[in-house]
Amino acid sequence: MTNLSAFKAFLSSPRKVIIVTHYKPDADALGSSLGLFHYLRQCGHHAQVITPSDYPAFLNWMPGNETVWIDEPVNRDRIDAAFAQAEIIFCLDFSALNRINNLGEKVKQSKAKKVLIDHHLEPEHFADFEQWDVNSASTAGLVYEMIVELGDRKKITADAANCLYAGLMTDTGGFRHSNTRREEFMIASDLVSLGADPSRVAKLIYDTNTLERLRLMGYVLTEKLVVLPEYRTAYMTLSNEELKRFGSQTGDTEGFVNYGLSIKDIRLSVMIYERADEIKLSFRSIGNFSVNDLARKHFDGGGHKNAAGGSSKTSLEATVKKFLDLLPDYQASLLTDN
Repeated sequence: MTNLSAFKAFLSSPRKVIIVTHYKPDADALGSSLGLFHYLRQCGHHAQVITPSDYPAFLNWMPGNETVWIDEPVNRDRIDAAFAQAEIIFCLDFSALNRINNLGEKVKQSKAKKVLIDHHLEPEHFADFEQWDVNSASTAGLVYEMIVELGDRKKITADAANCLYAGLMTDTGGFRHSNTRREEFMIASDLVSLGADPSRVAKLIYDTNTLERLRLMGYVLTEKLVVLPEYRTAYMTLSNEELKRFGSQTGDTEGFVNYGLSIKDIRLSVMIYERADEIKLSFRSIGNFSVNDLARKHFDGGGHKNAAGGSSKTSLEATVKKFLDLLPDYQASLLTDN
């Protein structure tokens, strides 16, 4: 933590706190936010988690979920009031204010102290305090490390531990991704000792599917998966019409992109799908091929070397064409990468 002593001093008395995470929060974003929420409550602070959008229903089990405010019309007045009163704002699992949509300007204009807790590349450095480490596999792990640095490990309750474990587990792909270091296992072990239940968390996140999601997954794998061996690349597309046909809900496509990388010799997998006002792209890679660079350069996105996201304001067809037209430029890298 930068300026740890000043940060600790600022938190030594009860504060009005806002915790914000990125648009369409995943398990790490929500888990780190709610884990921090429980810790701050234990310390006597008044904490409020605010998300810029809804999130997958399979995350609703997290303790404290019922207290979260989503940035939508019904909550706008109390969100505005919370920002007006806030003394400190924690920004979790994003490195640029445009990742939180309308909330970005509220954070920017607020006179509250700002704290960035994140592990993505190239942060904006807009905060007064930073717990930032690109080597960390998850923001949840960084929240845990911050609490330990503050000398408050014993204030991590079982509820907080389960939330933080969920973030750590998912952002390491169940401890399978290349970002899984010794430190991740050490943090996971300690969270279990503090009350996290690995079996229950895994069941709630990975094995709580709707029938519609399973049918959508089957459709994607049988009808929409395209393999380009000459580029060691796989990609999938979904239109709004297809998503509606399967009754898709927020989070239903999460993880689909990883199936492309499970194919032998594939080094790049991309999921391209329509949202109401834009096209979203999810990139995954194996080895030294940087999807962060690809997303930042061509699709107004970014993230990590092997996992990144992007967007496009053109049509689905135009976005797919743009992606395919780029592949020859990256062919050499994809074919030589191990």
